[in-house]
Amino acid sequence: MRHTFVVLVEDKPGVLNRVASLFRRRAFNIESLTVGHTEIDRVSRMTIVVDTDVNGARRLEANLYKLVNVLRVTDLTNKASVVRDLTLIRVAATNETRTQVMQLVDTFRSRVVDVAPDTLIIEATGTENKIDGLLGVLEPYGVLEIVRTGRVAMSRGQQHPLDSPDPENEEMSTEPDDNVSYSV
Repeated sequence: MRHTFVVLVEDKPGVLNRVASLFRRRAFNIESLTVGHTEIDRVSRMTIVVDTDVNGARRLEANLYKLVNVLRVTDLTNKASVVRDLTLIRVAATNETRTQVMQLVDTFRSRVVDVAPDTLIIEATGTENKIDGLLGVLEPYGVLEIVRTGRVAMSRGQQHPLDSPDPENEEMSTEPDDNVSYSV
């Protein structure tokens, strides 16, 4: 199962290396990693996706908390959250196919951000499934290059990650709530 961790860390040199090394030392493959500044001065937010079971996820969370620069770890896997991925796609487009490609892009609520005589660059934002679907319909036209950011995620509602309860007292559910939407 793919687990999505949001990790708030001090914005200092070497923190990313220490976090990535923790995953490497424990033989977990990071499937996606995005990092950026937050609304809090000197705090960065990492969104890390890793394929593991529930026990592996609990071990990773506990080990992340052992790192000095880690402020908060949240496993959003079974929580109501908004999950997005950004991608840029360079696709071949002749005079004959350009209109068809642009109509497909519009259907997926994406947009063309660059037009060249023989290619288009498309920007798409959405769930991984949406982007995979767009790539599937563009494939016959000739996908020349793809750049994906990886997953970014945020819990739904007003709760801020630094305000969440202490993980020692937080009850962790391994079953998703059927009444909650987990991605939009």
